[in-house]
Amino acid sequence: MEKFIVSEKYLGNAGVEYIFEYYECDSFSHLSQEKIKQCYAVAFYKGKIVIVHNEEQDTWGLVGGSVEEGEDPNETLVREIKEESNMKVIDFKAIGCQKVIDTRGIQEPFYQLRYFANLEKIGEFKNDPDGSVDKILLINPKDYKKYFDWGEIGEKIIDRGIELNKK
Repeated sequence: MEKFIVSEKYLGNAGVEYIFEYYECDSFSHLSQEKIKQCYAVAFYKGKIVIVHNEEQDTWGLVGGSVEEGEDPNETLVREIKEESNMKVIDFKAIGCQKVIDTRGIQEPFYQLRYFANLEKIGEFKNDPDGSVDKILLINPKDYKKYFDWGEIGEKIIDRGIELNKK
């Protein structure tokens, strides 16, 4: 399944305007691996969504991060979740992908993948190796907008994660 959901404009931290096109899908096999830059998950631990705090930007969001050279997106997801939460991925599924378009045309469009994941705790969170995440929270899925609001696209992502968690 691949279904175009919504397109939104977004003003980035450096004042750059982007267009986000969100597509719901059950697989990422149709995407060029070179254009996949980030992987994030609506990750659940004991019925709660795991969110992380980015100390530099003082923002909350989903657990995940950037694809490193030589990694496939699934490996990125597993590594980022372990680094940012000290949790292990038990299972995961594709939710959708977000195409990011730089309106200046300076960089090629790229993709941010969105997953659903079930997690298991390895131990207490101490620190993220790259230092950007300084704390994690386990929240009621209905309360995510108290921490971050990513508009209509964010609602689609969280709602699909909640739906997959119920199955």
